[in-house]
Amino acid sequence: MKALALALLLALAGCAAAPRPAPPAIVAVEAWGGHSAPSAAAPQPITHITLHHQGEIWQAGTDIQAYLRRLQQWSRETKHWADIPYHYVIGPDGRIYAARPLAQPGDTNTEYDPRGHALVMLVGNFEEQQPTPAQLQAAVELTAWLAREHGLGPDAIASHKDYSHQTVCPGRNLYAYLESGWFKAEVARRL
Repeated sequence: MKALALALLLALAGCAAAPRPAPPAIVAVEAWGGHSAPSAAAPQPITHITLHHQGEIWQAGTDIQAYLRRLQQWSRETKHWADIPYHYVIGPDGRIYAARPLAQPGDTNTEYDPRGHALVMLVGNFEEQQPTPAQLQAAVELTAWLAREHGLGPDAIASHKDYSHQTVCPGRNLYAYLESGWFKAEVARRL
């Protein structure tokens, strides 16, 4: 009887769920000098992961933390949005910065409804510039983590222009990684 119980315990141990992978390193809002926005009353369910670009030429040596503080101020004071329109911002070095709380829907200057979308923005104008390898790697890792956390597959990944005819965002040089299937394949490998 003891042998049967031991065999059953060993079999069950083999069926135990694997530990959840840790999220990628994310610089908190307070760490880059921002001020956290109050969260929405009820968190939004995440059903999509949407890639964006900044849309401005990113100059080497630009202080990304100062940029984020200016973006937060502009978003709140000029646009009267709750916060930066994106949930995460990825710098050229691949560092990921927290922005708007994920529980709160993003904002947009175009006609699509970003409710349910986790918005990931890479700094740069990818109509004219190339995303750095570090940005691409960080975007894949962040997207894979978001997909795992919210029970999504690669089919939930798209770009801003996939939802809006008013933009070229995320720029042709970043969109090429989505269009070719490379980005979703890399995310799928991590899922």
